[in-house]
Amino acid sequence: MIWHNHSRDIPNGSHAFLGASKYSWLNYDEEKLVEAYNNHLAVLRGTMLHDLAKQLILFNQKLPSKHLTFNMYVNDAIGFKMQPEQQLFYSENCFGTADAIHYSDKKRFLRIHDLKTGKTPASLHQLEIYAALFCLEYDISPGSLSGCELRIYQNDDVLIGLPEADDIAPIMDKIITFDRILNKVKEENM
Repeated sequence: MIWHNHSRDIPNGSHAFLGASKYSWLNYDEEKLVEAYNNHLAVLRGTMLHDLAKQLILFNQKLPSKHLTFNMYVNDAIGFKMQPEQQLFYSENCFGTADAIHYSDKKRFLRIHDLKTGKTPASLHQLEIYAALFCLEYDISPGSLSGCELRIYQNDDVLIGLPEADDIAPIMDKIITFDRILNKVKEENM
């Protein structure tokens, strides 16, 4: 058999929307197919917007001051001199990427912002986890922070959280405990 070469047809590592590995589409009707595809496009759009925001922030390119989610997120991240798309790592079991983060050693103030491009209301819990990961990775006690501000930019609004040490420390403890449990389970299954 001489197999057809599709290296020009299929980008490396990509998967077809109607692929075999995601076979649930077999049960879709036309309406569900369109809904699922629109959700897929929304995810791709969100990824592209995050990439664009990162570039604008890195190049210090502010946008017009309009009450729009994307503009507010980018301009605030630039104004607060934040690092975009910063990975935070505790272990192979617990890590993540903060959309934008800044820590001032001098002021001992932590700021984390998150850009949400979907319609589903977001929770500050994700950003609290990032704060816990930051404290664990950089060995900073949440009680030693002078303050912490978390912001979610979504639907042309900004949700602001001001967690205290009592909010972040239990998350840190849970990460440490759950990481230990998962490592023990992995060890037992080897």
